[in-house]
Amino acid sequence: MFREMSINFDNKPVSKAELMEVLEKQPRGILAVLGDDDYPYCMPLDFWYSKEENRIYFHSGLKGHKVDAIKKHDKICFCICNEGYREDGDWALNIISVIAFGKAVIVEDYEKAMDIVRQLSYKFTGDDDYIEGEIEDIGRETLVFGLEIEHITAKLVNES
Repeated sequence: MFREMSINFDNKPVSKAELMEVLEKQPRGILAVLGDDDYPYCMPLDFWYSKEENRIYFHSGLKGHKVDAIKKHDKICFCICNEGYREDGDWALNIISVIAFGKAVIVEDYEKAMDIVRQLSYKFTGDDDYIEGEIEDIGRETLVFGLEIEHITAKLVNES
């Protein structure tokens, strides 16, 4: 069902540990959905990865193009890249890219959704008062959904 990862002399697979590091440490990626009139629609989103569930979670407003798209067609794709590095004396950036495919699952349980929002927020701040204030102010206006991972690939890409 899913294609094999394309490997050539400029890119190569990475270890599971490297893949997990990208999922756990990077703050955002690009979510792709099937949008209006079946045009692809993608947007940058903050995310949190749950190891226990093997899901990538997002938060959103309750309505909009993205929400309409996932309610109409639940298959989505998410791409995350790390910040990369350069070898000494080389101009080319080496980047690990992770691409996850799966189905969008809306979190219906409010308490679970807000716990996910907390976990996501901790990637950016440890200020509990700020986080709880935001949840109090806009929690009921927040949609939380997860990417139930069906297939995931990662590779190290050299930009040369």
